[in-house]
Amino acid sequence: MLLNSWLRYARLLPPRKRLEWYPPFRSMGVKLLELSDDGLEARIRLPLIRRNRNPGGSMFGGCMASLADPIPALACARLFPGYAVWTRSLAIDFLCEGRTDLELKFAFDHALRDRIAGELAEQGRSSPIFEYDYFLADGRRCARVRNRVAIRRLGYRTGGGALGRQGHAIVELDRRRRG
Repeated sequence: MLLNSWLRYARLLPPRKRLEWYPPFRSMGVKLLELSDDGLEARIRLPLIRRNRNPGGSMFGGCMASLADPIPALACARLFPGYAVWTRSLAIDFLCEGRTDLELKFAFDHALRDRIAGELAEQGRSSPIFEYDYFLADGRRCARVRNRVAIRRLGYRTGGGALGRQGHAIVELDRRRRG
């Protein structure tokens, strides 16, 4: 219920606070350090606090993944309104332990933006890959993030997953029977 209440009032918040006050991020102590006017570049601090620390004393990788997950999708949703956008896959290469606050640095490449716009105009879909990093307090890279985003025309139908297109027909037939 708390999340539903938050979603109702989130539109009233400026983008900076909307990100920081999103319930999962707020509990992790996330702080937006910098956000470009167009929303395509961001620096976000993930503090090493008791709730984010693993038993070994370093940053819990799940917190890093939780923060890294929606950032490119949010940028794509802002750039390409009218499309459904979600994270399709996420991989993190942990290069060293995160024993300090971490800073996520994300930048949306203009050439990639143009390529996505072309694919959307031509095919109504795109699945770009974004690469960005986490840095330690001393500026060393801590982790490399590789995130594939799915951008689809609203109402786009996939191939049906494991069942294929036939699976969609089975589901539709079942819906009709239930009335």
